[in-house]
Amino acid sequence: MKQHSINQDWWRGAVIYQVYPRSFCDTSGDGIGDIRGIINKLDYIVELGVDAVWVSPFFKSPMKDFGYDISDYRDVDPIFGSLSDFDELIDQAKQRNLKVMIDQVLSHTSDQHDWFVESSESRSNAKADWYVWADPKADGSAPNNWISIFGGSAWEWHAGRGQYYLHNFLKSQPDLNFHCAELRQQILQELEFWLKRGVDGFRLDAINFCYHDQSLRDNPFKPREQRTGRGFSPDNPYAAQYHHFDNTQIENLSFLESVRDLLNQYPGTVALGEINSEDSLKTLSEYTEGGKRLHMGYNFELLADEFSVDHIKTTVNSLEAVIGEGWPCWAVSNHDVTRVVTRWGNGKLNQEFAKMTLALAASLRGTLCVYQGEELGFTEAPIQRDQLKDPFGIEFWPEFKGRDGCRTPIAWDESEPNAGFSQGSAWLPVAPDHAQNNVSVQIDDPGSVLNFYKSFLSWRSEQTTLIKGDICFIDAPDNLLVIKRSHDQQTTIACFNLSDQPIIWQPQKLDQELVLGTYKFGEKTSLENNIVQFAPYGFAYFA
Repeated sequence: MKQHSINQDWWRGAVIYQVYPRSFCDTSGDGIGDIRGIINKLDYIVELGVDAVWVSPFFKSPMKDFGYDISDYRDVDPIFGSLSDFDELIDQAKQRNLKVMIDQVLSHTSDQHDWFVESSESRSNAKADWYVWADPKADGSAPNNWISIFGGSAWEWHAGRGQYYLHNFLKSQPDLNFHCAELRQQILQELEFWLKRGVDGFRLDAINFCYHDQSLRDNPFKPREQRTGRGFSPDNPYAAQYHHFDNTQIENLSFLESVRDLLNQYPGTVALGEINSEDSLKTLSEYTEGGKRLHMGYNFELLADEFSVDHIKTTVNSLEAVIGEGWPCWAVSNHDVTRVVTRWGNGKLNQEFAKMTLALAASLRGTLCVYQGEELGFTEAPIQRDQLKDPFGIEFWPEFKGRDGCRTPIAWDESEPNAGFSQGSAWLPVAPDHAQNNVSVQIDDPGSVLNFYKSFLSWRSEQTTLIKGDICFIDAPDNLLVIKRSHDQQTTIACFNLSDQPIIWQPQKLDQELVLGTYKFGEKTSLENNIVQFAPYGFAYFA
């Protein structure tokens, strides 16, 4: 597909809308969302005011991990449609000046991928080294102590080959061996297949998991008091190790440079990496260093349970201290974590909280990823044990209930079956709260979260300080986060009340005026005699 003339830096400060296809819109009636559903809702996405859409995996897959277990990198799974549907999505998006980024899962495949089938047949076939194979210890046990995020050993015995294979995730997701030059070259070809079809970039899943320590050294034990969860529960045995050897190896840097070299051949295309390591901020810095690796990376620090002024300031300042010329990307929700209104908002449906979290995330320096349903203020959906589909939740129930609660279908219109998501039986139930706060209802409500998103993102797109500016924080009373963004002698001060109680602030000097204009996102905040009064979860911008 012909590359059109574009701003190559469009991604800096952009807003990217994540679509989880299974749960977005179903046009076939099988209860599972599809690519045609995305096409049908492109105008909805564009009207939000976002710059790009990131489409989670739609590739051919046995769906053991719902598309993150790919059996063919170059084909669309029939439940989502066809390659021609995808080509139409690209075409329709370009007509609307909307960028399209797609997930790429490079560290592992499905065990049903032809590559793995061939690799497992013998130790001498053409793809014998394309996956991570290792002999057992003398006593027949696994090669080392590495643990899978999804539970149990990261090694699975394969009788046919007479060796163990590595899987950092499900045992049906064998890890590719990036120490193999032929495999690396093949992966670049898989990426180029989609670049030639016109995609504007990739979101690279678990990108720091591509390489492993070739010596297969044991990971060190981690004391209980140091165990934290980022994308997994602290109770998960995975948290009991320092993951020094099963991911985030130095060799990955040169591979990312080869990815960047490929993308440079397709001007305007970008790579966004998901990073979850022992020191994710340091890794993010390394992976975006010098404009020669990833364009941007995002981590799980703001996808965790912690929600406080100190946590946000510490996270941002720690990243700013090491990132240099790199570029951050922030997200407060995605398909792997509890929805932010529930996770940070005490589990209550609170429209003001939903509005505040968007404004806060969009005021940090960097690019913003918004997950479908955030624009509607959706809470985490209640899922019963017998409704679970997520293997992660099935394994660790009830301590960890899995990711299905953030993956339930979008509610479009309560008057239709499954709130307009599907005419068939939905793969996950539509949450009652979501059905009541559906798109059609919110469109007609000027004060809705949906209309706030549209107005706010439209306003933000014109604020150079928020798109390009430097960032620092101003001291303020407890629970008040004050962000200063500066660019070309212009300054914007953004203030956020993170609590459910009013806050009164009298800054030492505040010569900016409260930004209202035609957009009253500060309507619950008042300024009088240099005293600012914030309602619960209130916020305001001064410029």
